[in-house]
Amino acid sequence: MAQPADPWRQPGIGDYGFLSDCASAALVDRDASIDWWCVPRFDSPSVFGRLLDPDAGHWTLHPTGDFESTRHYLEDTLVLCTRFVTPTGTVTVTDTLALEHGARGHEIGLRSPHILLRRVEGVDGSVLMCSEFAPRMEYGRTQPHLRITDSGLEARGGPVRLACSGPVTWECGAGRAVTTFAVSAGQTVELRVDYVASFEPPLAPAQSSVTAAQPRVDDTIAGWRSWAAQHTSYDGAFPGEVRRSSLVLQGLTFQPSGAVVAAATTSLPEVMGGELNFDYRFAWLRDLSLTIRSLWLAACPHEPARLFRWFTTAAGHLGDELVQIMYGVEGERDLTERELGHLAGYRGSRPIRVGNQAWEQTQLDVLGEVLDAAHILRDSLGDLDRPVQELLVSFADRAATDWPQPDAGMWETRDAVRHYTSSKVMCWAALDRAVQLAPRIGATPAAVARWVAARDQVHAAVLDQAWSESLGGYAGAFGSDELDASVLILPLVGFLPASDPRMRATIEAIDTQLGAGGLVHRWSADPNGFLICTYWLVECLALDGQSDRAEEVFRHATDYANDLGLLSEQADQTSRELLGNMPQAFSHVGLINAAWRLAHPFTDLPDSPKEHHDD
Repeated sequence: MAQPADPWRQPGIGDYGFLSDCASAALVDRDASIDWWCVPRFDSPSVFGRLLDPDAGHWTLHPTGDFESTRHYLEDTLVLCTRFVTPTGTVTVTDTLALEHGARGHEIGLRSPHILLRRVEGVDGSVLMCSEFAPRMEYGRTQPHLRITDSGLEARGGPVRLACSGPVTWECGAGRAVTTFAVSAGQTVELRVDYVASFEPPLAPAQSSVTAAQPRVDDTIAGWRSWAAQHTSYDGAFPGEVRRSSLVLQGLTFQPSGAVVAAATTSLPEVMGGELNFDYRFAWLRDLSLTIRSLWLAACPHEPARLFRWFTTAAGHLGDELVQIMYGVEGERDLTERELGHLAGYRGSRPIRVGNQAWEQTQLDVLGEVLDAAHILRDSLGDLDRPVQELLVSFADRAATDWPQPDAGMWETRDAVRHYTSSKVMCWAALDRAVQLAPRIGATPAAVARWVAARDQVHAAVLDQAWSESLGGYAGAFGSDELDASVLILPLVGFLPASDPRMRATIEAIDTQLGAGGLVHRWSADPNGFLICTYWLVECLALDGQSDRAEEVFRHATDYANDLGLLSEQADQTSRELLGNMPQAFSHVGLINAAWRLAHPFTDLPDSPKEHHDD
């Protein structure tokens, strides 16, 4: 693409690539501008935040004149390579968030050093490069002090200090530093930025040549590839897309705890210019069983088992309080939402929110997600300790007593509670899995009998009260005549077979009435297609034996991924623009599960996937 015009123009959501060190994340546009970096955690305030406001911080690096750019991930990594072709020559820029030196396999991300690495390499001819370094701490609130140091450049402001080093000469101006340098064929220029809290001890001076013990681009590449080499057991359709999605899920994992965040960003809009902008940098229990299933298929037992243990630790002892639906990456409960009024928002989409009000909602479906996850992992978790047994028993008891109550539902509606069909079905799943797990969780015969009775009551209630004669299908809520794609989970959790006449009619109605442009909408007034709902439709069609049609829907949905294979939450079928937070774990989870279902429509899950270890 041509060099961006001045003034800066906001790239599309799909124009961004994703970098991760399994603790924090950065987004890089097609011209190698880093417009988002929250460090040291996914949910930390940004130091580069131009994604949400033109003046909230960035780091550009590109040729000074006209250029065309292409990009790709290096194989089996989240290391991004952007290739610039100019009239005078060609260069590549390789970007990565560094892994700890020597980290391999399941060790990657446990002790990430919070360093951003950028390597410029001359391919042919000679190219004059320019860079603008303009961090803004605390979501753009703080313009840092910039000063030249012996090793390069330092930016200090608020709670954050960034040290930029490399063999270039910076000039400091008002809140930004700029440099130009030439790169010829065979030459390499290495740049790095170290994050340190402002009041920690000073950084050691960077060395002019990177030593073997320091984070390096090549070592980070090796770290990612060592993880990928241990996860080769996937046996299903579309292995390339599944491989990329498994890397994205690993990149969205806060490796110190095992929590998987829903996305790397906050407040990218569901509707351009609208108000449906939320913070997804937390871990949701709703995603638990589907994420564990996808990790089971595409990775190995290590990742899903760590995710489950993270949840049981975060949940603590459950008394009479609300069952929390989401947590911070280190198990924090209080995720109080606030708005950042000083930010303009992505293409004017406001408000910008940090924190998420949904942590205070009642969502009954999470009871089923947790117990279904435990059921998936039943043979790999070993003997459950008493606190975990008590937690799972308490979830089953809640499902037995609370299923008749209304809730906010899986779409987290903020206007009113309703008797959502999907919530009732997941209460059924909680009770069904608890009955099957009874010996493992230390359940008494009386508890099991109570769960069986409640399970049968839920099943009967859904069949009776969710069915709509006018729709000719199961509605999204009891007594409603409105379709909702969330009812596609019924066959996926075993509540009804996809071939059941009423379920088949529901699937057809959703495909016909909510499907458009290759994507399924959540409900009739939903303006854009929702990717995981579309992948649920793929699974339902495959379960009904409609393999060709299921594959066609899968291909249509996956075609919305950007050039790097990344998916957000939603997409506009007319413009084909990705919408919502990016990249979205739930969409990649849906892709993995649907791809595997295409190849194995009548097998629930494979035996425990094996981990490959290099000798």
